[in-house]
Amino acid sequence: MPSPVLPLTWHLAKASGRRGLHSQLLAAGAAAVGSFLLLVMTAAALGAGARADHTTWRTPDAVPLKRATAVQATTITYVRDEPVTVVNLARVPGRAPTPAPPGLNGFPKRGEVYVSPALDELLHRLPADQLADRFPKARSYGTIGAAGLASPDELVAVVGRAPGDPAVSGTAGNQNYYDEGLTQRAPVSGFTGTRASVFTGIDQGTVLLGVVLLVMPVVVLASAAGRLGAARREQRLAVLRLAGATPRQILAMTAVEAGGVGAGGALAGALAYVALLPALAEIPYGVGSWYTGQVWVGPLWLAAVVLTVTALITVSAVTMLRQVATAPLGVAQQAAPRRTRAIRLVLFVAVLLVVWMSTGDSGQLKTRQLLALLGLFYGGFWLFGPWVVDRLGRIVGRRAKRPATLLAARRLSDDPRGAWRTVSGLVLAGFVAGFFSVSTLGADGPSHHGQVAVITANPADARHTATEARTLLRRADVTATVTVTSENDYDSLLGGVDGVIAQVSGSPESVDTAVTALTPLGSGRYPFTREYVSAPDDTVTARVAAVSTATLALSFLVAAASAGLTAAANVLDRRRIYGLLRLSGTPLEVLDQARIRETVIPLAVLAGGTTAMGAFGATQLNKAAGTTMNAVGALQLVICLAVGALAMLAAIAGSRPLLRKVTAGPVQAEA
Repeated sequence: MPSPVLPLTWHLAKASGRRGLHSQLLAAGAAAVGSFLLLVMTAAALGAGARADHTTWRTPDAVPLKRATAVQATTITYVRDEPVTVVNLARVPGRAPTPAPPGLNGFPKRGEVYVSPALDELLHRLPADQLADRFPKARSYGTIGAAGLASPDELVAVVGRAPGDPAVSGTAGNQNYYDEGLTQRAPVSGFTGTRASVFTGIDQGTVLLGVVLLVMPVVVLASAAGRLGAARREQRLAVLRLAGATPRQILAMTAVEAGGVGAGGALAGALAYVALLPALAEIPYGVGSWYTGQVWVGPLWLAAVVLTVTALITVSAVTMLRQVATAPLGVAQQAAPRRTRAIRLVLFVAVLLVVWMSTGDSGQLKTRQLLALLGLFYGGFWLFGPWVVDRLGRIVGRRAKRPATLLAARRLSDDPRGAWRTVSGLVLAGFVAGFFSVSTLGADGPSHHGQVAVITANPADARHTATEARTLLRRADVTATVTVTSENDYDSLLGGVDGVIAQVSGSPESVDTAVTALTPLGSGRYPFTREYVSAPDDTVTARVAAVSTATLALSFLVAAASAGLTAAANVLDRRRIYGLLRLSGTPLEVLDQARIRETVIPLAVLAGGTTAMGAFGATQLNKAAGTTMNAVGALQLVICLAVGALAMLAAIAGSRPLLRKVTAGPVQAEA
């Protein structure tokens, strides 16, 4: 005998009418948004790793001299405050040919210059004395292909040198402590480096931090989609259960309905992601925009995300039916309030103790461990939230003096899980706001604005170089004051290394001209500026700032969407209750005020708690990094929470016309 599950599910879906269709469309829309955001987050994490892999060839891994076929010297120069990576290459005479670097069609000959498309455009746009004259004269530039670049906007040059050229010889290796990761030289036999560039090495870690902080609000949104129309579904299936349907049939019908709606919405989100790939690739991060292939997750990840969202919605819907299977009469009569147990509090305290003990020495924790602890904290708070809402409802109900407050308290205590789902997005977003508003990764770098430095071998060379520097700057029409530094001058731009510093007067163009003019004095290395000195710290700060801004914005948007979605679903689910209250004389304004207070009461308590915990986590991270609390963080935090709360209330207010509509007509029993 064929199973009646599919035909009966289809019949009930059609019989649910416009209200059922509205719930299904809302659920599909939430699934689409969740699928799209998860795919974008996955693409950012995978793409950041791919971009880092595309820069490893520039960091030379030294081989024994007897096996070396070439010498590679990589350094950084700046123009318009943007880093230009310069890879100098020279063959070792009498050795086997060296493979071509990634993105090049051959090993560069002496005097050949290959540049990235973005650098080529900049070379033709800027005057030669500001950039082009830093490289050997060439009739035309070769082009570095995408295989050798992390981004279409990256500025990279590969220069072929003679074996004895200072740019690849030992004289170019005079380094100070600022050079780590920026200027390196080594004998090589190929381009199979393992260390990513300073400008891409931390990208994936910071993206993963944002993903972990954002994934829970997205999961909340997907779970909320699975519970849309839950009350009506419970009533309908409880009647079928009383009529003889088995628990397995009830669960199967729910899974089929929720899975179909979730799969349709998730596929729509995936199609939107595919269609928007070119636009997503234009979003700048780190070294610039992306190649389209870098933000394409591939068919396996695409299918995995669609299946994950579908499973979240299906599981969320099925877990709502435990009472239907065990106590259908109570569900049909709406007689069983959904209480929570104190075990949730115990588990939450246990999670806090684990996190506290694990972060006591946070400087020793690896990135994966920190992310795992963050996920554990989110899971603990997800268990704890409904318990707090339940207790708040009971406390407020005993002290309520207004009808709207009493109604809100009754709803909180009768359905704490549903109330928690409404506010959970912003509550967890409060943790993100507290974390990023207080965190201040990266120390303050030196403030040597307008200075250009040249390293020399000793004080005598420094004095001679200073004379030449004045002559070159005068010829370049650059106004500057040239001074000689010594090994004891640790506060200078050179950090205690012998050399010359030119304090340039004028615009950034004058600084670029000065760098170009002083390039011949650098013994094979470029003069450097403040940006070079502070590059590692500035890179970390910039990446964290970019990720924090995106995470905060998306967290609050997702939270507002979840709140609005849940509020609309609650109106549809409570249509009969609201209608009876209206028939008994309750003003519509009181019902609307009760809905608002049902959100504001738990939000004020729980969001405040998570925000404080986020600030604490950021303080621990600051302590591990040796930095202090962000002075502007308090103001940013207040603004973030105010904007988030207003967005959530606006989303809830958006369902007010729906409340007016469902309470306008006669109340009918739900079948």
